[in-house]
Amino acid sequence: MFIGTAAGAGWSSATARRRDRRPRLVAALAASLVSHLVSSLVCGPARADDFTLKTVLFGSLDAGASVFSASGAKIAFDRFERDGPVALVSAGGGLRLEGGAGAPILVRTTTLGAALGGYQFIREWGAVTVFAGPEASWEMLAGTGGQGALPVRMGLRLHGEVWARPSQDTLTTATVILGSARGDAYARLSWGYALFGAYLGPEFALYGDRTDYRKWSVGLHATDYAFGGYRFRLSVGCQIETPRDRLGPTLSFAIWSAL
Repeated sequence: MFIGTAAGAGWSSATARRRDRRPRLVAALAASLVSHLVSSLVCGPARADDFTLKTVLFGSLDAGASVFSASGAKIAFDRFERDGPVALVSAGGGLRLEGGAGAPILVRTTTLGAALGGYQFIREWGAVTVFAGPEASWEMLAGTGGQGALPVRMGLRLHGEVWARPSQDTLTTATVILGSARGDAYARLSWGYALFGAYLGPEFALYGDRTDYRKWSVGLHATDYAFGGYRFRLSVGCQIETPRDRLGPTLSFAIWSAL
């Protein structure tokens, strides 16, 4: 587009002035680049740390008349000590006896997996975390007449946890898990007092699913014992399983570590 003589003259004068300032402009750009590089080297690691995913790896075992073990990871997209989104990925398996009292005894083997997303709320007294997401279940029944695999079931899992410290020396925990793949529900409540490097106290747990299997347990636990970069939880007690109505000992063990 033709702008006119005055505009052309103005453009010519500006071009001449830019040519006169070119050495100073190059020097200024070089200084700015050096400053940016130094800033990146000094501040870069801190910024990267702010946005690094925080992960806790865990494993657990519940042993009694039935056995179940699981492992997985909890991931925070910010920091565990702040409010924010979290994820929970887990997989596990176990087996239990069914039948008896005149009915054939069967062994049920179960494999479970879930990938959940959620949010954690951090307060001065503790933390509340809620999760929701898909789960998958695969089971197999085996007995004297042979064995057979059941279809893979998909469903929704809801998971909630509370870790609260009512006082400096006490810890209360509550866990509730509901799953539609197996139509199961699990709940655990515990209280502990700080002694010998852990929180010691009573706990109560129950579990049930759509097969009419029920399990109640009561016992003592030691939670949050630290050793060598790991933390542990151990509980012992007794449990009752129905419909077999068997009373027996139970033991559960958990370990977790932050990466």
